[in-house]
Amino acid sequence: MSILNDPSMKEIVDDFCEEADSLFNLLENSLNLLEEDPRNTRELEKFGQIIDRIMGAAKSIGATEIALFCELGKTIGYKSSQIKEIPLIEVVVAILFDSLDMLRKMNQSLKAGNNTSMNQLNTKAFATRLNWLSAKFKDIERASCAVPDEKLNQNSIDELMKSLGL
Repeated sequence: MSILNDPSMKEIVDDFCEEADSLFNLLENSLNLLEEDPRNTRELEKFGQIIDRIMGAAKSIGATEIALFCELGKTIGYKSSQIKEIPLIEVVVAILFDSLDMLRKMNQSLKAGNNTSMNQLNTKAFATRLNWLSAKFKDIERASCAVPDEKLNQNSIDELMKSLGL
C-alpha cells in the first residue's frame, strides 16, 4: 500500500498538499515578476529551485504525476534561464503558468483523496506546448537538470512525457 492510499498516512499527504499550495504561490510570484520583466531570468532559476522542492516531496509520498510535471517544469525553468530571447522567455512564462495551474488541480485532487488526478485533467493541448517548448532547449545541457549518470536531454524529456501519457 502506498502512502497515498494508506489512511494512517493521510496527515502526511495533507501536509504535502498544504506545503505545495504555499510553494505554488511562490512559483506564481516568480512568474508574475517574469511577466513584468522577462529579462529577469534569475526568476526562472528561482522557479526551478522551488519546483524542485515540490518534486522531491511528491516523489517521497508517491505522487508520481505531480513529481513528473514538476520535473518537466524544473527542466524548462532551469534551461530557459540560460536564454536571452525575450519572445521565447515570454512563451516559457505562459506555459509555466499553465503547468502551475495543472499542478494546482492535481494537488486539489490529491487533497480530495483522488490520487489519479491526471485522469481528470485535459492535458492534450498542454502536452503539445510542452513538447514544442522542450524541443527549443534540446541543446542546452544543465548539471542541475541531470538524471543519474546522464544529462537530461530531449530523449529524457520525451520519456517523462510518455510516462505521463502525453
